[in-house]
Amino acid sequence: MSRRMPRLALALVSAGFLALSTLPLLARGASEQPPSITLYSGRGESLVAPLIEEFTRETGIVVRTRFGGTSELAVLIQEEGTRSPADLFWAQDAGALGALSRRGLFQTLPEDILEGLPGMYRNSSGDWVATSGRARVIAYNPQVLGDTPLPESVFDLTRAEYAGRVAWAPTNGSFQSFLSGMRALHGDEATARWISEMISRDVQSYRNNTAILEALGAGEVALGITNHYYLLRFLAEDPDFPVRQAFFTDGDIGNLVNVAGVGILASARNDSGAEAFLRFLLEKGSQEYFTSHIYEYPVIDGIGRNPRLEPFQRLLQASPNLNLDVLEDLEGTLSIMRRAGAL
Repeated sequence: MSRRMPRLALALVSAGFLALSTLPLLARGASEQPPSITLYSGRGESLVAPLIEEFTRETGIVVRTRFGGTSELAVLIQEEGTRSPADLFWAQDAGALGALSRRGLFQTLPEDILEGLPGMYRNSSGDWVATSGRARVIAYNPQVLGDTPLPESVFDLTRAEYAGRVAWAPTNGSFQSFLSGMRALHGDEATARWISEMISRDVQSYRNNTAILEALGAGEVALGITNHYYLLRFLAEDPDFPVRQAFFTDGDIGNLVNVAGVGILASARNDSGAEAFLRFLLEKGSQEYFTSHIYEYPVIDGIGRNPRLEPFQRLLQASPNLNLDVLEDLEGTLSIMRRAGAL
């Protein structure tokens, strides 16, 4: 027994030494964090959270997302400058992306990403790309509108017969981009006058496009200026929802075709992770999600058309001929809106 004890003690000591020697390795392994990126998203959480979660499942990259209004986040990024924690900005409209591009806050994207998209889905500087497309429309409740004809132009909404019956969402990024487009086609003076006349005709303000559709459905207003896909979501849940939508006359600025898009910040901490997320949004599966679940238009070829959507050629026919680069003066548009009393 006395001869066996030293051997047992030696084995226990050796085992203890090995266990202790592995503790630092275990501690290091436990403290290692998965790769992550920080995303500022002007797109609603209910719309894009499933895609973000799928990206993490596929890549293991955690996405730390800050949701907010597109314009609000664009202003925040400008204020943060190179100190911004964001790696990417996913905007609801081209205007906000253009505003950051003008300030040099995005990095130039890889050529293969840019070459894979039509020119209308990337800006001329090559530092942001579209992820999906949509159109502005006039939504209306036929019962509330009654015998009053639909307006042929967005400028007709200032007529007396529509007083107090029209809804808009002035803080919404897509609405602000629409106004930037109006400035580009018709000038600042005409745009400011239209805003002032709408206000004098008692236009009804709502927090966002969803609220406009809810107001239309409830009969609070007869008409609303919104994006095409909101009504399609309501009809998917309730085919009897009492609202319809239409384009203005072809070429009218009220039919502006706009895009949601993404840019990678020049100050990004995780360039490769940010690029992986951007590429993921342009993959077939993500593009099919945009068209089948959000009722937007894909930006790559080979995606089947959702039968609920107007053919893309019809969008191009209805839309004004406008380069999305002209929407980038967000600050100028906000200034006009403030002076006119819309904000």
